[in-house]
Amino acid sequence: MLTTKDIAVVILNWNGKDLLERFLPSVVKYSDEATIYVADNASTDDSVKYISQHFSTVKLIENTENGGYAKGYNDALKHVDEPILCLLNSDAEVTLQWLKPIVNQFNSNSKTAIIQPKLLDYKNKSKFEYAGAAGGFIDKYGYPYCRGRIFDTIEDDCGQYNDVKTIFWASGACFFIRNSVFKSLNGFDSSYFAHMEEIDLCWRAFNKGYDIKYVGTSTVYHLGGATLKNTSPKKTYLNFRNSLFTLVKNTDKKVFIRTVIRMKLDGIAAIRFLIKLQPQHFLAIFKAHLSFYKNLNPVLKQRKNLTKRTGYYETKSIVWSYFIKGRRHF
Repeated sequence: MLTTKDIAVVILNWNGKDLLERFLPSVVKYSDEATIYVADNASTDDSVKYISQHFSTVKLIENTENGGYAKGYNDALKHVDEPILCLLNSDAEVTLQWLKPIVNQFNSNSKTAIIQPKLLDYKNKSKFEYAGAAGGFIDKYGYPYCRGRIFDTIEDDCGQYNDVKTIFWASGACFFIRNSVFKSLNGFDSSYFAHMEEIDLCWRAFNKGYDIKYVGTSTVYHLGGATLKNTSPKKTYLNFRNSLFTLVKNTDKKVFIRTVIRMKLDGIAAIRFLIKLQPQHFLAIFKAHLSFYKNLNPVLKQRKNLTKRTGYYETKSIVWSYFIKGRRHF
């Protein structure tokens, strides 16, 4: 039986001393007997020095370069042996007993490979947080959405998702995974750099027959946007490009038709940015599509390793449901 001693809480850091000062104390205080690591992505601030001086129980892993979220964790987790990995953002505040419901869920089902807790907004703790909320799903064109958050509509937490539910993807803001499964899937796709890599990993796990769960009795508060703001064109670029990568790599059938429709929907999104006088985001989507074409051959090679399985879609098109039918809640 797993216990909290079997968990490694691994926080990826890049020039985030201020965030570590603000959020690491709650992780140290409430993580019971788990081992806490800070994986530093070649920071140029005083992050490493700060950890060494103030947190003697925290183990340091020093990566040689800033490979972003994906490569950063791939490099760091080679040095972590605990059976359960918790990949926790540096801007997350954890709560009393947050690990025990997670351990219980892993113990209850050997096929459960990945778990996400309830993610609430650190700035407004009565609301769900954008990056994960109460567990992620995906439509047939590769658009992700969550219980508690569909596009920009975010629900209040009224206990409606205090459950345990099978989901399609877990947020990288707080991402639990069996170490053995992470290694068997060869970790994250490092070409993503950041954004959508956890959805790709979850999709690959799903295609291998693993279960992904949301556990609403464990709560984490996430600040969000600490590395790249939601208003950043680079974030728009990475999200749109990596979403296309993920769709082509992992969808089970009719990949050409789905990709063409998805790219047309992206075009509509780009036009909306122009109408809203946000030309940098319009260009970000254009550049994302150019990068997708440039990298199409290696993505198709990765697709050849796909294990065939029926797709998992709660809705055919979340864009149609949200913008045309007016669906605002899960």
